[in-house]
Amino acid sequence: FGGTEFIYSHNLTVDGREILLHIWDVPTSQQAEDGSSEEKRIQWADSFVLVYSICDRASFNILPLKIQFIKAAKEGQSQEKVPIVIVGNKRDLHHQRVVSSEEGRLLALSLDCGFYEVSAAE
Repeated sequence: FGGTEFIYSHNLTVDGREILLHIWDVPTSQQAEDGSSEEKRIQWADSFVLVYSICDRASFNILPLKIQFIKAAKEGQSQEKVPIVIVGNKRDLHHQRVVSSEEGRLLALSLDCGFYEVSAAE
């Protein structure tokens, strides 16, 4: 909970095209601090991956608000749909799960987002 953000860069080839990804990793604790800097992050990005822990209900519960904020900021200025994916992390920690896969899927469906469950450890 230091509130440090990181930018990772990664090259990827998709369908023969080279793509440079800049990934801005922002801790949840920092996201709540300043709405204007959050707005700047949203304008900067082309797509969004919101990650929650399947072992942490609070990290899941904050998603609808974050997604509404992103959509209002991005889709307000253009009619284009902004790509958003919800990712449940720590899939390997079954015994500590408090958010079901079904809840994640239903939330993504209701907010018109993609959905995956992953394990960073795997």
